[in-house]
Amino acid sequence: MDEQQEQPVLPSETVSQRMSRPIYFPVSPLKLVVMATCTFGLYEVYWFYRHWGFVRERQNSDIVPFARAFFAVLFCYSLFKRIRTTGVSCNISGSIAPGPLAAGWIVFTILARLPDPFWLATFLAVLFLVPVQMAANEINLASSPTHDSNSKFSGWNIAGVVIGGPLFVLALVGTLLPPK
Repeated sequence: MDEQQEQPVLPSETVSQRMSRPIYFPVSPLKLVVMATCTFGLYEVYWFYRHWGFVRERQNSDIVPFARAFFAVLFCYSLFKRIRTTGVSCNISGSIAPGPLAAGWIVFTILARLPDPFWLATFLAVLFLVPVQMAANEINLASSPTHDSNSKFSGWNIAGVVIGGPLFVLALVGTLLPPK
């Protein structure tokens, strides 16, 4: 018997349980919020890039993740809708509402253009990504139970927090203090 032969699928084992790679970019909601805040929203661009990269890899399509991340305002709804559709097909309870979440993220992202101190509301934009990420994490858990959940902070993540955290606090204090 050939050692390279594929193992048989057990009746209790589904195809999705045999997958080793998650369907969407895994990251804990806490890490998403902390990184998005400490990097002044740059992590959100990375978040979109990674999700679109997973979509491109899984579907072997000609999607350009960098372009979709850079123009996330135009493509966030389609990503959110894909995640909802995947969740429904995987029988994940509690689906997300892509329209309101996309609209909320876009509006709060645009609030960065407001004058002091109202521009600070843009930091709340990440809260519209949290339900989407939670749905993606549920899908990943159902399809690949042994995947890395990406909840630990890497060296680069820690560097972003150490540098960006104090900058965020300084921006917050500088914006809220009365002018001299």
